[in-house]
Amino acid sequence: MKRRLHFVVDPMGWLCISVVFGIWLYNTFFIPKLVLLPHYNEGHIPWVIVACYFIASAFCLAALLRAATADPGRLPVDPHIPHSEREQWELCNKCNLMRPKRSHHCSRCGHCVRRMDHHCPWINNCVGEDNHWLFLQLCFYTQVLSSFTLVLDFCQYYYFQPLTGLDQDKFTTRHELALLRLSTLTGLVMFGGMSSLFYTQMMGVLSDTTTIEKMAHFSNETIISKRTWQWALAEVCGTHWKLLWFIPLRNRKPIHASAYSRSPV
Repeated sequence: MKRRLHFVVDPMGWLCISVVFGIWLYNTFFIPKLVLLPHYNEGHIPWVIVACYFIASAFCLAALLRAATADPGRLPVDPHIPHSEREQWELCNKCNLMRPKRSHHCSRCGHCVRRMDHHCPWINNCVGEDNHWLFLQLCFYTQVLSSFTLVLDFCQYYYFQPLTGLDQDKFTTRHELALLRLSTLTGLVMFGGMSSLFYTQMMGVLSDTTTIEKMAHFSNETIISKRTWQWALAEVCGTHWKLLWFIPLRNRKPIHASAYSRSPV
């Protein structure tokens, strides 16, 4: 089924996602050129490490693009509401449209989003019911790529043997002090920030509570969830197959179909 694309006209969001893309570009091209490929060519590291690095980078980019362009769960202007579900709907006081409960109006996007978690400027999009799984993948693969980069930087300083086909003094002056230290700094910032964000997001998924609901100080009855962690993640990712939880290039189908569940993302 055709995927629905969603673009937000926000110059600040464009700037934020450009910064994220620039960091990915730096780690995907400069680090392999300076560290990964030269040591592979001299037999210091196996080809499996090189392949894993580029696979993690590709999955990170795919999750970023999908999370930034996927429809988070925008509600139709004239939704069909079955009589049996009318009590689960309410009127938005900002756009004057009916929406299911737990939906929220995003002032940045200008419309209501089903089970909206928050609006993320770093992907220039809302995080809602239909793209929450992609946002989790983005956090996960950013941690993997950042940790991979930090390990390579550490090995370059303390473990790898000097490259025989390279002027070490020239390399240190032009590259190591600037590019590799910048890579280490960005890796630490990205890994620390994404680890904290991924933890809070996972806690919200497992407790069936969005970030907006946490900020609104919902009662304990709302926070406590009787679902198992497998069922909670399956509901967010749209499948019970655990391997598919890590694949961004697929469609998501809601496990619980309802009148306001739209076509898969």
